[in-house]
Amino acid sequence: MTNPVLWTPSADRYNTSTMAEFERFLHEKNGLTFSDYNEMWGWSVTDLNAFWSAIWAFFDIQSSTPFDKMLSRSVMPGAQWCDGAHVNYAQNILRHADVRPDADALCVQSETFGTQTLSWTELRQKVANFADHLRGCGVVKGDRVVAILPNTETALIAFLATASLGAIWSLCAPDMGHVAVLDRFRQIEPKVLIAQNSYVHAGKHVDRSAVVAQIADGLPSVRHKLLVAAHTDGTGGALQGWAPFQAACDGHAQLDYAQVPFDHPLWIVYSSGTTGNPKPIVHGHGGIMLEAAKQSLHHDLTHKDRFSWITSSGWIMWNAQWMALGQGACVCLFDGAPHHPDLMAVWKFVASQKLTFFGAGAAFFDGCRKVGITPRDAVDLDCLRSIGSTGSPLSSDAYDWIYNDVKADVWLAPISGGTDLAGAFVLGHPGMAVRAGEMQCRALGNAVHAFDGAGNTLTGEVGELVCTQPLPSMPLFFWGDDDGSRLYDSYYDMYPGIWRHGDWIEIRADGSSVIYGRSDATINRKGLRMGSAEIYQAVEALDEVLDSLVVDLEFLGRDSFMPLFVVTRGALTDTTKQDINAAIRTAVSPRFVPNEIVSVDEIPRTLSGKKLEVPVKKLLLGGNPNTVVNRDSMANPDSFDFFIAFAQDLNT
Repeated sequence: MTNPVLWTPSADRYNTSTMAEFERFLHEKNGLTFSDYNEMWGWSVTDLNAFWSAIWAFFDIQSSTPFDKMLSRSVMPGAQWCDGAHVNYAQNILRHADVRPDADALCVQSETFGTQTLSWTELRQKVANFADHLRGCGVVKGDRVVAILPNTETALIAFLATASLGAIWSLCAPDMGHVAVLDRFRQIEPKVLIAQNSYVHAGKHVDRSAVVAQIADGLPSVRHKLLVAAHTDGTGGALQGWAPFQAACDGHAQLDYAQVPFDHPLWIVYSSGTTGNPKPIVHGHGGIMLEAAKQSLHHDLTHKDRFSWITSSGWIMWNAQWMALGQGACVCLFDGAPHHPDLMAVWKFVASQKLTFFGAGAAFFDGCRKVGITPRDAVDLDCLRSIGSTGSPLSSDAYDWIYNDVKADVWLAPISGGTDLAGAFVLGHPGMAVRAGEMQCRALGNAVHAFDGAGNTLTGEVGELVCTQPLPSMPLFFWGDDDGSRLYDSYYDMYPGIWRHGDWIEIRADGSSVIYGRSDATINRKGLRMGSAEIYQAVEALDEVLDSLVVDLEFLGRDSFMPLFVVTRGALTDTTKQDINAAIRTAVSPRFVPNEIVSVDEIPRTLSGKKLEVPVKKLLLGGNPNTVVNRDSMANPDSFDFFIAFAQDLNT
């Protein structure tokens, strides 16, 4: 099946792109010429040493010592990259202050704080000052600095300062419940905690002082607390024992960059499985730099761009947006409700900031389409050249809406990747046509394939998304996973030595692809992922709930649907439903409140007692009830009958 072409780049558009410049670089420096992109991609995933060395050279990655060999151990897990190289992520970002000191580095539009702009010089100075403060707190290499902050300059300044010292950064969004935050931060025993006491969302003041204090009390390892004071209701004040963050950013300190090994931990992000605590994923300085640089080729980013991706600070896109900063672009941050006062608020932001690249979750674009807004008629989008989308599959209808109602001459380049590798597996190419519902290509360096259950490669059929060669941004380890068993079980248990990502993908003969949603039990709500275990912890703490099962259904071209099935002591009343939703809002996040709460007599379980989340999910997505589960392996096979009937109603 060939989908209709919606946009074709001009010859000039591609010839002036960074991807074309990289191709010319490979020809001049390595003597390489490719007949098409797929041949180039094939080279990039077979000669990993040459490809990643070319990325290092093309982007002039700064290191105080050279690497001995790009990839000295090519295994998964356990690949060894750039032995001997010493680098610093913050140094490679802030070097642009030496070249374009007065240019805009950061522009922020915040419901809480208003609008402000930082030049490269101003950004570097604030980072230097806060790094000096952290140093005064005794923060050294390997210490953890954690924050509960929105998507503003505060989080970036604190992150870069932390990285400059060789300490390790971790961030949670302010709307996360205290249980969810503590489940993450307790595992990594931070020394420093930074938080904001309140914020404004959709015009409403949200006081977080009590929650922040509760979180601090639950982190006995914390020695220093810094408060970002946001007096949003006119009464807010400092919490006792907290130092003011803003004052720590003032001064005239010099910025020194700790030189750390290529695989020294940079940050800890969280991707939840179906059991146990969230997985604390550790990525390294060097791997993130290489992946971000490579991905910027696919986004066609340079210092001339003004870039924004609408993101929560709890989503991996918060981390990923700094790929643009790494190329010297100005990153424009939107901190607020994208629907306030209506969905045109974001498009007005795109126009006022003269964005050249704008990205958001697929749900945002579908939401705009459904309410019928027409940005092209309301605001000036002349500067907008590129649009990105991720978080969930972008429907063909949304593709059409963008080209009909946003801008006809714009490059739409959806991507799909994940928190686990802080990057994308499939994404865009500035020299290829855009087809409705498709992602244009597999990423350079990413050996992406679709596998069937036996490990055979599929073309033109839906299979498990796998990566058969190591990537520099794959997790170094999970914090606290001393024997590596949790890391192995998360990615390599189905196909030993091969990364299984947990997405359904169809890769077509021309290299384009379609993502069909998650193949595992991870909950994906508008791009923010959460383990089902965290929802169970909140729901099953209620006396009236005896058992529960939640699945997230991502239908291609339809709204996602997350039902929660519960076993209750008595009848499922409206009061019980309200209690369940309130428990999820408080302990996890309002984003993970289910679409529907359904009463069942039993939750299907294996003989060993595990909830049958994936078989139920496959069934509800239209799978054959005779093949999605082996009833002989079930402790209560009759419990599956209810879900078969529910699936029939859902899919008719």
